[in-house]
Amino acid sequence: MTHKRFYFAHHRGHRLIRRPIGIAGACAAAWLAGLLWFATGLPSSVAEPDRVTDAIVVLTGGSGRVHRGLQLLADKRAKKLFISGVYRGVDVRELLRVSQQSPGDLECCVALGYEADSTRGNARETAIWMREQALGSLRLVTAAYHMPRSLLEFRRVLPDAEIVPHPVFPEPVKPRDGWLWPGSAGLIVSEYSKYLVALARGPFDGWP
Repeated sequence: MTHKRFYFAHHRGHRLIRRPIGIAGACAAAWLAGLLWFATGLPSSVAEPDRVTDAIVVLTGGSGRVHRGLQLLADKRAKKLFISGVYRGVDVRELLRVSQQSPGDLECCVALGYEADSTRGNARETAIWMREQALGSLRLVTAAYHMPRSLLEFRRVLPDAEIVPHPVFPEPVKPRDGWLWPGSAGLIVSEYSKYLVALARGPFDGWP
């Protein structure tokens, strides 16, 4: 009897150990499958380069974004440019000078946002500006790896706006098979994790 009782207790102990291991394995597999979906879904080109929108919106924080936004404005892809997340003390003339653009040509059409310090903040700051300007469409300029999270946040606060993604491709990040390159893999894994957090968090509290 004692031997049988020991056998059942031992067997049940193994089941209790295997269950959390199985759950952890399933979660890891789901996370890896999601990472693969995320990485393979990153844009590798600009889908609608010639489409005209009401505004161009640039999210600061990476190389080439502001310069690309100013080029798009100069090419008349929109009549207004909004740059979100600018450091306080930086003005339009300074940005134009750094980007080697003539202030006289574009200064009147560029607006700067100084409040945002996150992607979520970029979306909220832009939504306020878009509504003040009564604009209905925008071309969103940010890094390709940052585009999924940016679109998630922007579509939450601007559900009725037309948003045209315009990815830029920083040199260290490969547009295709990025997770296979040492310089890209860590950045993509980090961005995927942030995307999951944004997805789980839901919309802005109290934001219409």
